[in-house]
Amino acid sequence: TTCFFSNIVSHDMLARLGRLDEHDLIMQVHEYYADYMAINEEFFHLGIENSLVLSSSQARSPEALALYDRNVSGVLSALLSMKRRPSLIRYQGSSELARRLAGDVVSAMEREDSLFDFRGGGGPLLLVLDRRDDPITPLLTQWTYQAMVHELLGLNNNRVLLKGVPNISKDLEEVVLSPTQDDFFAKNRHANFGDLGSAVKDMLNEYQRFSKKNENISSIEDMQNFMERYPDFRAKSINVAKHVAVISELSRLTDVCQLLDISELEQEVSCASDHSLHKQELMDRIRNPNVKNADKLRLALLFLLRYESYNEAREVKTLLQDRGVAGQQLALLDAVLSYAGEAQRASGLFSGGGIMSKLSKTLASTVSGAQNVYTQHQPVLSHTLDAICKGKIKDAAFPPMASTPGGSTNAGKPSE
Repeated sequence: TTCFFSNIVSHDMLARLGRLDEHDLIMQVHEYYADYMAINEEFFHLGIENSLVLSSSQARSPEALALYDRNVSGVLSALLSMKRRPSLIRYQGSSELARRLAGDVVSAMEREDSLFDFRGGGGPLLLVLDRRDDPITPLLTQWTYQAMVHELLGLNNNRVLLKGVPNISKDLEEVVLSPTQDDFFAKNRHANFGDLGSAVKDMLNEYQRFSKKNENISSIEDMQNFMERYPDFRAKSINVAKHVAVISELSRLTDVCQLLDISELEQEVSCASDHSLHKQELMDRIRNPNVKNADKLRLALLFLLRYESYNEAREVKTLLQDRGVAGQQLALLDAVLSYAGEAQRASGLFSGGGIMSKLSKTLASTVSGAQNVYTQHQPVLSHTLDAICKGKIKDAAFPPMASTPGGSTNAGKPSE
């Protein structure tokens, strides 16, 4: 028997396997480093849910410790699968959890030094971040194809369930959206929703041109050519039907959930400072019976994070409760404020909401024409990556680890 593992197998586990293998059935043990789930070429996740427990009072519980170990092992597996050994490791200075994780990654690399002995030049920068410093970005409505599918329909292991969608055919109740198997999705997954209509129209026109080739079949040769083209023809037909169904449902949900109106207020709250106006707009949305409870909660969270110093959480919670939001859902307000409130996160999350923000919006509108009010917000991560690329990252905000996995000082310059 051969045993395969998707991550590093500790010596203790090998010893346990040996003791339990009383009949000498295990002949080989292999490590294939793939202990994570790839979403795109540049993005993966570890399949972790309820990760907020790591920053709660339950942080030392068995469940939290298992989640923490999963984060460490997932990072190690990703590095080994790409054959990368960081030449520099930085962590978010405001996060004790990020510091711990960065330190444990270093310790694990030192312990498994031979596994990380890759030939070549300098390694990459490994930057360990904590979501706490930017709770805003995941609360905002996203308007790119892949993000909307994930948010509104659910995208799990590249599969989308459309069962229950009005007028959906049986063969489209579950569809696959994978950039490695679907050229249209690969090309348009990051496209704004407003641009998808023309992209689908182009795909339909191409399909119609292709289908016309199969209309005139008058000879054996034509039949042979048709049979050769049929698999491609069938694949194009399924692909067109799939994307038309998905985009139609996204459009329907956008209207039903009033996402354009919701998104505009989200962007204004996150990018500009106007307490009285934003409070009135929030109250109007909470009282609106056509706005979903989940969207009311998101708007309330954004407002309370932005204007936490006004101490209006009780007033907002009372109004939400009067409008049918359940107690368990209301508990999210306290949980998020406890996790990422002003006292917990680093300063500067809303520093761009003053006169300079308004000036930059005016300038952008003047230079590039009509401004897209649904994509004003820039994630904190974009500014962090820009500082790294320009060599302006601050040690105070993102301290380097005292030593690299090889045990030497952090003198190496990252190559990636």
